[in-house]
Amino acid sequence: MFKVYFIKYKFLNISLLTLCFIIVIGFLIPEPVYMPVVGAKAKDWNKDTFWYEPWGKSGVHKGMDIFAKKGTAIVSTTNMIILYKGIKPTAGKHIYALGPKWRIHYYAHLDSFNINTNVIIKAGIKIGTVGNTGNASGKQAHLHYSIMSIIPFFWKADNNTQGFKKAFYLNPIKYLDYSKEHLGQ
Repeated sequence: MFKVYFIKYKFLNISLLTLCFIIVIGFLIPEPVYMPVVGAKAKDWNKDTFWYEPWGKSGVHKGMDIFAKKGTAIVSTTNMIILYKGIKPTAGKHIYALGPKWRIHYYAHLDSFNINTNVIIKAGIKIGTVGNTGNASGKQAHLHYSIMSIIPFFWKADNNTQGFKKAFYLNPIKYLDYSKEHLGQ
């Protein structure tokens, strides 16, 4: 009986150590940061749109909209794995990608895709073009860009509309601002 007990917990310990190792590796991956819309400057987005409300069916705007001419190149914001690309009524053509620090980068309203799923790409690689697909149809072409953390920041949650989601959504404007040397490339 002691042997079974020991083996069960030894397996549990190895599993926990493996999980911890994988989580730590995610935080050690280099995170260069590029502006996702090539040539975009601060005048191309409103700095107050993150968590702006009211915002249609979603209630609050959980990202930033970067306006550009339709067809302008969109590049990977950082090193990432393309998890999914697809089309849905609200987002239009969109991409989900996993980046360093266990963050999901979301690109929506694309005009076209230039990347396949399940591939690892470096920061600055073209992944698509700016468009107005989904619920942006008939509106000015732009990229909706959001960042979600898989590991929650519970201290960021508050009592505002959907404030608990602030534990998962990061302000992409601040994220892009901390690496000004790449902005506008």
